[in-house]
Amino acid sequence: MNAPFTFAPAVRSQVSLLIALAGASGSGKTFSALRLAKGLSPDCKIAFIDTEARRGLHYADQFSFMHTDMRPPFRPSRFIDAIRAAESVGAEVVIIDSFSHEYDGIGGILEWADELAEKGIKSPGNFKEPKLAHRKLMNELLQCRASLIFCLRADEKIEIIREDGKTKVRPLGWVPICEKRFMYEMTASFTLTPDRPGIPHFDLPHKLQSQHRGMFSDKEPISEDAGRALAAWAAGASTSGDAKAAAPNSDSPGKGDQNGAAATNIMSPEQMLTEAAERGTEILLTAWNTLGAADKRALKSKLDETFKPRAAAVDKGAAK
Repeated sequence: MNAPFTFAPAVRSQVSLLIALAGASGSGKTFSALRLAKGLSPDCKIAFIDTEARRGLHYADQFSFMHTDMRPPFRPSRFIDAIRAAESVGAEVVIIDSFSHEYDGIGGILEWADELAEKGIKSPGNFKEPKLAHRKLMNELLQCRASLIFCLRADEKIEIIREDGKTKVRPLGWVPICEKRFMYEMTASFTLTPDRPGIPHFDLPHKLQSQHRGMFSDKEPISEDAGRALAAWAAGASTSGDAKAAAPNSDSPGKGDQNGAAATNIMSPEQMLTEAAERGTEILLTAWNTLGAADKRALKSKLDETFKPRAAAVDKGAAK
């Protein structure tokens, strides 16, 4: 007999993140993913699943991370195995570059369906097994305790139309190469372009919830600061200026914002610890562990003299 359901007050703590960076070659996806991962995991517990012929190793002199070379076939089950292996070695952040291979790479969903069609399984039945495998992968991603960063290739789509008796080309925008529902599962997603490497476009497809709006700018490249702010939020700290930073349709992966630049009021490490202390000792120490060595040295005395006593008082009050 199944155990009864129990409920407890909702408290955000150790939330896993799923982040997608989509763009053409030269748009800064890999470099941005590594900067974001470094902010999320200052101790560099980062695993890199490389489907791009070991191209991730081009950045080995600039970042510290664990690397594995994934070769074809790019079946969904192989990504499950790779992610589980990353978790088993203690990865806090897993980068998959490029996750587009799961969809249109050698042995990916599309090629797998073609193979089944050649064996006589007619459409749409030839997609049944590949789609089931993809759903199993998605379930695995949603249960993963590490944060996941997906680098995705994107194509600039066009449409040939006839208008006023003339043939015209109508741009349809950048479209990430992945299963069509994949982007809806993301915590956040961004489109990057070669003309502005690493800088999110808020007029192109993206997903950015109001509580994360102040962590990213469309004027500056994605950085370690954004990773640190996301890590603090995932650990339970509140974000600064959420209400001011919210924008219409900002949580829709299919539409960009219509009002231009995002707010850039990213919390400083001291502000982050101040916020975390108001949530108690556990949240404070989790936030502290997201900081780099330099920030820890600068704030160690304030941690002991100010933040820990405040967090202890919060703990005491909650226990009454």
